[in-house]
Amino acid sequence: MMKTNMGDVDRMVRALVGFTALGAGFYFQSWWGLTGLVILATATFSWCPPYAMLGINTCSAEKN
Repeated sequence: MMKTNMGDVDRMVRALVGFTALGAGFYFQSWWGLTGLVILATATFSWCPPYAMLGINTCSAEKN
């Protein structure tokens, strides 16, 4: 099962970047919208596959 590996600040930054990329995708009608969806998905689930592969964890100890 997926174990949370992203902290609150990481999630907020990803959500902001995701919404920005999603907006750029709609505005410019480009692939940025798809990129924004992927970034938003990682923020929503608090799990990042590259973080899992590299052993990175930005969660605080109490949430982990």
